[in-house]
Amino acid sequence: MAAVTATPAAAQDVRSTQVLGEGWVFAKGAEAPATGSSDWVRVSVPHSWNRVGHYTNPGVHPNRPETLDDYQGVGWYRLSFSGPRDLDRKRVYLQFDAASRTAEVWLNGKRLGSHAGGFSRFRLDATAALKPGAANTLLVKVDNTAPDVGTATADVLPLAGDFFVHGGLYRPVSLIVTDDVHLDLLDHGGSGVYATTRSIAGGRATIDVTWRARNDAARPVRVEAIVRLIDAAGAVKAEQRRSMTLAGAAGGEASATLDVADPHLWNGVADPYLHRLSVELVASGGRVLDRVEQSFGIREVRIDPERGLLLNRKPLRLHGVGYHQDREGKGWAVSEADIAGDVAIMREMGVNSIRLTHYQHGQPIHDLADRYGLLVWDEIPLVSRWTMGASTTASDGLRADAAQQMRELIRQNMNHPSVVTWGIANEVDFGKSIPIFITNKDGPAPDPMPLLAELNGIAKAEDPTRPTAIATCCEGRLLGDAEVPITAGAADVSGANRYFGWYYGDPSGLGPHLDALRAARPNQPLSVTEYGAGGATSIHTDNVLGGDVDQRGRNQPEEYESYIHETAWATLSGKPYLWATWLWNSFDFATTRRREGDAIDINTKGLVTYDRAIRKDAWYFYKANWSDAPTVHINGRRYVDRAYPFADVRVYSNAPETELIVGGKSLGTMKDCPQRICVWSKVALADGGNSVVARGRFAGGVTEDRIEWRLSPEAARTIRIDSGALVAGAKSFGSDDFFDGGEAGDVNASTGYGKPPPPKVVTGTDAALVAQTYREGDFAYRVPLPRGRYTVTLAFAEPSLESGKRRFDVTANGRRVITGLDVAKEAGGPLKAITRRFMVSVGNEGLDLRFVGRTGKAIVSAVEIAR
Repeated sequence: MAAVTATPAAAQDVRSTQVLGEGWVFAKGAEAPATGSSDWVRVSVPHSWNRVGHYTNPGVHPNRPETLDDYQGVGWYRLSFSGPRDLDRKRVYLQFDAASRTAEVWLNGKRLGSHAGGFSRFRLDATAALKPGAANTLLVKVDNTAPDVGTATADVLPLAGDFFVHGGLYRPVSLIVTDDVHLDLLDHGGSGVYATTRSIAGGRATIDVTWRARNDAARPVRVEAIVRLIDAAGAVKAEQRRSMTLAGAAGGEASATLDVADPHLWNGVADPYLHRLSVELVASGGRVLDRVEQSFGIREVRIDPERGLLLNRKPLRLHGVGYHQDREGKGWAVSEADIAGDVAIMREMGVNSIRLTHYQHGQPIHDLADRYGLLVWDEIPLVSRWTMGASTTASDGLRADAAQQMRELIRQNMNHPSVVTWGIANEVDFGKSIPIFITNKDGPAPDPMPLLAELNGIAKAEDPTRPTAIATCCEGRLLGDAEVPITAGAADVSGANRYFGWYYGDPSGLGPHLDALRAARPNQPLSVTEYGAGGATSIHTDNVLGGDVDQRGRNQPEEYESYIHETAWATLSGKPYLWATWLWNSFDFATTRRREGDAIDINTKGLVTYDRAIRKDAWYFYKANWSDAPTVHINGRRYVDRAYPFADVRVYSNAPETELIVGGKSLGTMKDCPQRICVWSKVALADGGNSVVARGRFAGGVTEDRIEWRLSPEAARTIRIDSGALVAGAKSFGSDDFFDGGEAGDVNASTGYGKPPPPKVVTGTDAALVAQTYREGDFAYRVPLPRGRYTVTLAFAEPSLESGKRRFDVTANGRRVITGLDVAKEAGGPLKAITRRFMVSVGNEGLDLRFVGRTGKAIVSAVEIAR
């Protein structure tokens, strides 16, 4: 039997809480095992049985293939505990901070109730079933079955989404004891106390407070409600008293207005000042029956289409991250310390806002956001899909669940000053563009607008002080002829999830696209709610423009993630009409939709790895741009064994002056680097170890970063370029680099979401993967070689053309070395490799190889240069 300590909620023991954390047993299966069965295993709560997602790169990782568990179905929890004594005139409630995704609860064999929705807090009245001072048995059935037609979870959001829904009692469970007369604990999991700042003007603040109380005794009772606002020093800044008469076995609602003189405002990260809001119910004899006390920040927020977000009437541009709650090795069963650690990583990077995606998060992160002044976008899990099977409308059950989760989100979080918007949906505007998200492949696509209108109305009725928000994916995106619903207008403010340069288009397309969205709705505030790219910490490239990234496959080098963030932030930071931007994502997270980069079932768009062990290069880019902390970071520290004897050295530095030192030799100083990116191009590396040091000079002293790169004797002697490859196809080759012009190609082009066709194979070479990619057009390779004589070997493979369709010349330092080459003719057909070799003398100017088309475009698959 678990030993549980009762902890008073305040100085007076008016409400006690028993945390039910230890002594649980757990089992999977449709039916609960018999008591004493060996099928039960001991666990502590918070708990999740799921372990999803693992890295394939070398190293010690919490998740490994043999420890994974992606079971989605029914799980059972049982706990024996000693009930509290002396419950005369008391009520007892079981509180579940979350249970995924549905829960049914029995105490001592009596069914207390159920809850649908895996993210919100809920409570059940356990008074009649509890045995005071004796042994009690609690049984909980949870079910995280993936929703489908006919399943028990078919009407429980989310129905879809690019994240894994873990199962279990993954947030704390507790037992709460109150007086018969108490603030309502059954109000959608809320506190029963709801406060908003009505106005701040003339050196005063007006705060409206509403509370819901309940009398569970048989007789009516008259109580006095005392409402106080208390400052950080303990002084009462405002107080109101209201009398209430509560009928027997009934509830009531009352309100008061607090007038606060000379208020100390909650002002975001600049000054996150918190008061305490206290509501007490006091009996006629002066006995305190119940008390709820919460942190409260006095602030005024408005989001304007021209001036952006105004915090206390001053513009504040929000920049931050999206955040999923899972962690490698724990799933969703994370501790408060884990969450605090995540927030510390975000704050060090310099965020002033968090988008809590794609579901309701728990109280710990909301409390931390309040404490540190981080503004929050909250949302419910209406993600991508809202219908089942062939239906084009949401079922009544799903509409009810969405409405319930909307009310729970608001009532549980509306007192947090950090929360500025209520998100009603994410990416429900796919239409027929990507059928994987819509099961109704035939006929019209479901229309999300009726459900969105319903949710928007609920949110406005619950809390008219905050704007509603929606995140969209597809309006104006590069989707060919696909028609998508325009959903941005369903909420007060909109956010665009856009991945130019990743899933579609070029990074340069982001700016014009946002301008078009702005022009379409100039009176609606616009933000960017997602942007980014995957980044595998064990996969690297020598040039981010060398080839095509594979959004659904392996070729996702860490450097390309940095490139997307650099180019996106250059655009976003120059758009004053954006009231906020949130990158995707703060941390890698679990999803069973992906096999990409160096991971399986992990979305690698995080700036920090799933286990929080590695902060990727892009994390330091934002720290240099968003934080005032002295930051100097050399990119490519995990690309240790270099392919070429020359490398671009990129340093993220917010220092006024930054010096680069390679092999003990200074390569000069750069001042006030644009976007905090300092670049030394084609730095020569020596055979063996190369120490690389970046030294930033700040007013307070010097900050430096140092790494070690290695160059093998073979790489020092011979340059092997895998043309058209973002990631080299063979270990002895480097990815495409040193080029000027042309376009990258691949005989096996990426198919995006579709099933790839059988791969094409280039024959006639031992390096088939190298020959698979190519560069074509009119282009050059300019390699900064030292003086000397070199042997150049070029490899060619015709992707698909017939003989005579492509003929081209190659020159080396102005001398024609290949004339009128027809690769298909010389090889005897497409996908057959041939090589050409020649000698060249190189002077001070280095090597300049030019490829010029006569008929069609020039092409090359690989370039090898040997001393």
